[in-house]
Amino acid sequence: MKTIEHWINGSSAPGSGSATQPVFNPATGAEQARVVLGGSADVDAAVQAATTAFATWSESSLTQRTQVMFAFRQLLVEHEEELGRIISAEHGKTVDDARGEIVRGREVVEFACGLGDVLKGSFSDQVSRGVDVHDFRQPLGVVAGITPFNFPAMVPLWMHPIALATGNTFILKPSERDPSAADFVAGLYQRAGLPDGVFNVVHGGKDAVDAILTHPGIEAVSFVGSTPIAKYVHEQATSHGKRVQALGGAKNHAVVLPDAELEFAADHITAGAYGSAGERCMAVSVAVAVGDAADGLVEVLTRKADEIKVGPGNAPGTDMGPLVTKAAQERVENAVGTAAAQGATVVVDGRGVKVDGHEDGFFTGPSLLDHVTTEMDAYKEELFGPVLAIVRVDSLDEAIDLVNANPYGNGTALFTGSGEAARRFQRRIKVGMIGINVPVPVPMSYYSFGGWKDSLIGDHPIHGPEGIRFYTRPKVVTTRWPRPAQQVAAGFTFPTSD
Repeated sequence: MKTIEHWINGSSAPGSGSATQPVFNPATGAEQARVVLGGSADVDAAVQAATTAFATWSESSLTQRTQVMFAFRQLLVEHEEELGRIISAEHGKTVDDARGEIVRGREVVEFACGLGDVLKGSFSDQVSRGVDVHDFRQPLGVVAGITPFNFPAMVPLWMHPIALATGNTFILKPSERDPSAADFVAGLYQRAGLPDGVFNVVHGGKDAVDAILTHPGIEAVSFVGSTPIAKYVHEQATSHGKRVQALGGAKNHAVVLPDAELEFAADHITAGAYGSAGERCMAVSVAVAVGDAADGLVEVLTRKADEIKVGPGNAPGTDMGPLVTKAAQERVENAVGTAAAQGATVVVDGRGVKVDGHEDGFFTGPSLLDHVTTEMDAYKEELFGPVLAIVRVDSLDEAIDLVNANPYGNGTALFTGSGEAARRFQRRIKVGMIGINVPVPVPMSYYSFGGWKDSLIGDHPIHGPEGIRFYTRPKVVTTRWPRPAQQVAAGFTFPTSD
């Protein structure tokens, strides 16, 4: 049985404890490895290694740091297939989907390669007689990331390339459900020339998380996960003096107007709802059908859901793999039953799907629920599975009010041929990321990712310009270089620019 260990100070480390947890293959239901579960001693060892490494890494030139990023980016390209299969085997998503998340994560590496322009400070000449002012940004120190199971490569890649390129050292605590990608990435960093101790991985559960949130040697924490845990992370880490990025859950709506091309809209909503088995924080989980669009939209969505091929993620032609755990499978299928009991129409029922040769896998098929209301659990809860709820409304304004009343504000989309409707929607909607005829509006790496309301706890979105600001702090320097014979009078009044 394979054992997945920590990565501390440039090498695999068994850790200080004996506790482990099984890692399953979701397609077969079989245990395929065990991951060590670290605690405060392992976090402390990683902090010590990262603190030592920070002394030299933070003083390295920007050119040295970006050279490592260029080499790391090339290794991600060369090992994309291998890393994709590692992710698929532990998460369950298709290999193509896993490769897609690597590509989107690699875009952040590419952004980090070009930080020279972004990190340029400003200079003001002669703000007072013989006085100049300039500013620049410096790294924080040791920073940490706590990441979810659904994107074991991409979400960490939203964090550590920017943190490292700006001169910080990093400790990653990945999900214990699919931990192997983190160690694989650590090995690629080492091959890219990253010094030992600059990037570390500590596996574990709540004990490791709490150790990160309270350790005095960690300056900042980045987190992506559910809203309740995001609130806990933000509260605990800020109370211990840390800067925090905490991205929470979502309930993403796709609004379809009667003027939308229904085949196009349904095709993209189907992919947005059922891709990666719905285990995405940007998944479309609610389709809001406006007026006359409803019946036609449901008809096309039904046909497309029935065409989805469910199977193991490494099998050619598979559209949707299994859920990550047996518990996730049971939770999603119970939610479909609850929706039916509360009055929703189960148009497509994904419960009880069996895949030949993989009867013990954690599979469930796509489910489509019609006539869902905002009082039903299927609307209120983040199901994090392949369930799409249809809510019917009479107008665009009613749809906007419905989305705005939802406690989450991560992503939303509008399908329409009307520029006026699109402009009204994007200006009035209280959501952080908006797609117009785009179902999953994840921004490019040079923009920042983050929602509103309960989808972002605190004030710090992730990657892009906000990522630069999060992992650095500014300094403003006021200088005077008087001539040796020049007398500069000092005064006891508050200094001015006169």
